[in-house]
Amino acid sequence: MAFITRASPRSSGLAWACGVALLVALCLGSAGARAGEFVVRSAATGLVNQVHVLDADIDYQFSERALTALANGVPLTLRMHITIERERDWLPDPQVAELKQRYEIQYHALSGLHVLTNLNSGASEVYLTLHSALRALGDVRDLPVIDDNLLAPDARYRIAMRVDLDIEALPSPLRPFAYITPAWWLSSDWYTWSLRP
Repeated sequence: MAFITRASPRSSGLAWACGVALLVALCLGSAGARAGEFVVRSAATGLVNQVHVLDADIDYQFSERALTALANGVPLTLRMHITIERERDWLPDPQVAELKQRYEIQYHALSGLHVLTNLNSGASEVYLTLHSALRALGDVRDLPVIDDNLLAPDARYRIAMRVDLDIEALPSPLRPFAYITPAWWLSSDWYTWSLRP
């Protein structure tokens, strides 16, 4: 026989305070915690069936605070931002296209598995270790970027990409601490190269 009891205001207040304390600990951590770093190691585009597709190798190194949050069930959202600009000699370079890919990585404690979800398509894959999930995430192959028909054949174009951790996607109690804690500011530099129509 099951009994349902109503939580007292004192016990629910205590649970809320414990939750906030855990979030503060996740954000502030120890002073010597390892810093993270995202690096785009290489990136290039090729033409496949009149579509420019991207191949890139990205190294995702999370900070200890981000890893602790992930291990405690906080999903982390990663963004890949790609822009294409037309290069001009005397005028500002106009942006002709932009692509944003979003991925979520989440740890499931009961199964011990890491789930990587492409938030643009909804497709998910399951990995035994965080290392294998991050390796798959960093191995970008044949990602469609832009149709060749949208580019002028006599123009010069520059493509740039970067990846970062989306702080806005963190749970709302965690966000204020993440904004003031450098260990959460995980972002690569812009990686640029020429795109030939």
